[in-house]
Amino acid sequence: MKEEPHSVDVHVGKTIRIQRLLRKVSQTELGDRVGVTFQQIQKYEKGSNRVSASMLVEIAGALKVDVRTFFDDLSTPDNANDNPAPSEEFVISREGVLLNAAFFSIKNEALRKKILKLVQAIANTEQLDTEAAE
Repeated sequence: MKEEPHSVDVHVGKTIRIQRLLRKVSQTELGDRVGVTFQQIQKYEKGSNRVSASMLVEIAGALKVDVRTFFDDLSTPDNANDNPAPSEEFVISREGVLLNAAFFSIKNEALRKKILKLVQAIANTEQLDTEAAE
């Protein structure tokens, strides 16, 4: 029976994916930059293959981030959460990363606040509609 990936490997992989998507770099392009296949990048991002220290430095260089970025917000084993909440899953999804990047590219802070209020109002309306249907 195959063991599950270590939580640290999963965290590092998810962070690689987020940084790659934020920079609009494909798995193929990142693989080319560091000398591996896109399939290997997929395995790193899923945490199924552990990223060596030297490869992590290569990936950080290719994405122009500090290598410490991959360990930011890393939970300690005592408080690690193996079952992330649906909102956490969204944040690391392609749509979540792209939405976040697009939102923060809006320079007008007042407009960002209005967009946030609009989304909250829509979410609240949908929640009320769901509760009324029950």
